[in-house]
This record gives sequence, structure tokens and C-alpha cells, in this order.
Amino acid sequence: MAFQQDDGFYTTDYAEPAPYSYDQNQFAEFDYGAAGGYYDPLQQQQQHQSAYTGQIMTPQANTYPTAGYEDEPPLLEELGINYDHIVKKTLAVLNPLKQPDASITHDTDLAGPLVFCLAFGACLLLMGKMHFGYIYGIAGIGCFCIYCLMNLMSTNGIFAFGVASILGYCMLPMVLLALGAILVPMSGVVGLAISTITVFWCSISASNLFVAALTLENQQLLVAYPCGILYSLFALMAVF
Repeated sequence: MAFQQDDGFYTTDYAEPAPYSYDQNQFAEFDYGAAGGYYDPLQQQQQHQSAYTGQIMTPQANTYPTAGYEDEPPLLEELGINYDHIVKKTLAVLNPLKQPDASITHDTDLAGPLVFCLAFGACLLLMGKMHFGYIYGIAGIGCFCIYCLMNLMSTNGIFAFGVASILGYCMLPMVLLALGAILVPMSGVVGLAISTITVFWCSISASNLFVAALTLENQQLLVAYPCGILYSLFALMAVF
């Protein structure tokens, strides 16, 4: 096609391109599997699998220990709960006339104290007294005060959890007092006498444990006095 000069355009040599001839067989001779050509992932995976000589599904015989679990400590010991110390400390509280073992006084077990405090609150609840908040509040303040006092009186020192453990275990006679108050009214003279004996019982047991832990042989009365004040508050809740 050419434009004439009379049409107002310049004459050019533009011509329509020839139609493209497509040969369907020009790609038939191409080898897709040739090197550097078509990538076959299945073939590559088979090559890797055939080349791998490891034993991933069959580990060696000494990969895992075969000694068993005989040498592992018990679960309670891993959690810091020594059942032997719990029994010994409970027996030391029940028998205040016997000198306690010094090894059990450094135990910071709080399972027994929590159980005894809950038992004391449950006994009060059976009497119609909802004093769980008072029990834990007084126990917390008392443990803090006696912790400060014991560290001032002794050069060895004691942990706060150790103080809470000793005072909590010595709550066992107070639990027996609250249990007896369910059956027998303690507002009379007999009840006051029983509660006084119980306070002395708790105070002597706690002072024995503190003396054994801090080597305060000549200061047991000074240790028993603040403990007696603390347990007197619990006795008031049980009697009145």
C-alpha cells in the first residue's frame, strides 16, 4: 500500500508484512530431557533418593539411654516436697518435749502449712465463722514480723519460707482446738484453759524448731514469746 502525493501525505515505501508461517513440527525435534533443558523434579527426586545412603529411620543402638528411670529422683522430691521431713516435722510438733532434728528445720515446704490453715478455716466454717481472710492475713503479718525478729536475734539467719513453714506446721494443735470447739463449747472456764494449753503447745513447738534451726539454746523463751502472741490470735478466733 502506498500513499499518493495528491492526498496530502508524503510518499513512503511502507508495505504490509508477509504473513508468518508457523511450522508445527519445528519443536518436535527438541529434547526436553537433554542437559540444560527441561527440569524434571520427579527425576531429580529419584536421583536424590537413590544417592542417599543414610539410616534416618533406623537410629543407632546407643542413641537413647537404656538405663531406665531407676536412678531418677521421685516426683515429690523434684517438686521440693520431702515426705520424710513432713512426717518428722509433724511428729516434732505433736511432741514438743522431744528435741527436733536440725535437718528438718531448714525445709521450706509449704504444703503442710497450707493444709493446716485450710483445715483450721474449715473447722471455723463449721461453727458458722467465715474467717479465711483473717487467718491468712494474720499468718502473713505474723510470719513477716517473726522473720525479722529471728534474723535480728541470730547471726545464721533463716529464709522467710522457712519461718512460714515452721509457724504453719505448729498450727496443728490449733486445728485440734478448733475441731474440739465444734463438739464442745469453749467459751467457759474449761474452754479457756484448753485454749491456753494449746497456745503454749504451739509456742513451745515453734520455739523448739527455731532454736534447732538458729542455735539459740539460751534464748528459747524470747523466741516463744512472740510465737505465743501470734497463736493467741488464732485461739481467740476458735473460742469466741
